[in-house]
Amino acid sequence: MKKALLAAGLSAAVALTMAGCSSGSDDGGDDGGAQKITFLTHWGPDQVAMLEAAGDKFTEENPDITVEVQAVPFANLLSTLRTQGSSPDGPTIAGIYDAWLPELVRDKLAAPAPDDVSSEVTENWPEAVSGPASSDGDVYGVPNEVDLYQLNYNKALFDEAGVSEPPADWDALREDAAALSGDGAQGIGFITGWNSGVVHPFLSLLASNGGTFLNEEGTASNLTSKEAIETAELYESLVKSGATDPAMSAANANTTGPYLDNFVNAKTGMIIMANWWQSSLKDGMGDAFDDVVTAPIPMGPSGSESSSISYSWMTMVNGKADDAKQKAAWKFLSWLNGPKSGESGSSAMADILVSMGILPSRTSDVEAHGDALASPFLSSYVSALDTATPFPTVLGAPAATDALQRQLEALLNGQVDAKTAMENAAGDVDSALESAQ
Repeated sequence: MKKALLAAGLSAAVALTMAGCSSGSDDGGDDGGAQKITFLTHWGPDQVAMLEAAGDKFTEENPDITVEVQAVPFANLLSTLRTQGSSPDGPTIAGIYDAWLPELVRDKLAAPAPDDVSSEVTENWPEAVSGPASSDGDVYGVPNEVDLYQLNYNKALFDEAGVSEPPADWDALREDAAALSGDGAQGIGFITGWNSGVVHPFLSLLASNGGTFLNEEGTASNLTSKEAIETAELYESLVKSGATDPAMSAANANTTGPYLDNFVNAKTGMIIMANWWQSSLKDGMGDAFDDVVTAPIPMGPSGSESSSISYSWMTMVNGKADDAKQKAAWKFLSWLNGPKSGESGSSAMADILVSMGILPSRTSDVEAHGDALASPFLSSYVSALDTATPFPTVLGAPAATDALQRQLEALLNGQVDAKTAMENAAGDVDSALESAQ
């Protein structure tokens, strides 16, 4: 998962210069004096600048609270949170992928939200995202974005190949991918080298084939099912036909790299990808971005409807921070995600998210950004929310993701066949889930 938008070179902290004299406004340091809180993110320079501006505005209203932003590549986000967050002087706030929450709660790195924040979350966010922000009935963070996957394709390449419409099922997917391949181009790209980028598209195809990653209890894999093996066989057939080339699909530490470059440069006809990469496509393609169209995940032979894996992100507060810092952090997060911090009824957080093509999740934010979310690129993602399959938020989910990633990459590289890949993945995923208990 997620993702970073060209965040290279931002491993050092970027301070927000937010000075001010004490005024009559309520401050976050009532119990501990002036507070400086640190916000750990994987965002790129443009979004960090927007967060700086939001923090600047907040400090004008709350002069005793200042904010410092620390940006790292996505691949380093969880490890940075674990190593630095175990100290009271570590990041006060962190943006996290919701699947990480159960383990962070278990390790007491995530602080439970105070009652006012908890009520705000349960009243103003849909259950699909407020639920994953909770553990054992307690809210541990403020949801901000929701992401899911759709088929992205280059209409200009489709026209050149004589393909009139996006594939609705796997037979059409194979046929179209073959027509789009050749002369150094691949018909469809599958990402490698980044766990979420590898696993989520596969699970979206699996969900569209009527299958699931885990059993209903979330305690064991479901990867040896007929539906899962059929999905792996789809990958195997596309590799053998030359319609996909794993050498063109690698991701780097910032979750950009060759897979992005090859799509931007019209060397990849189709790719299953999340909505958040819209801004990277626009930056890389310029006017050619108008050729990018999105469509539902093609349905498999055992499926009954298209379904995308969905996941959400949230901001949590460090459970190791002292009470005064936690209080200041929750105050900032309530403001950042509230309807008075942004433009025209939007939160400042939603303004940042929409700038990246990311879907905000607060109900009032979706309404405030209705026009932007109706764009040709984003509208299919919004429609897909109705049939989305949430990624499981259970103990061991990150390690289970890594285990499935390894076997999918082995499959894409021709090292194992489809059935063996799923059998190996099932055993590794079960071990990961058991070890986390």
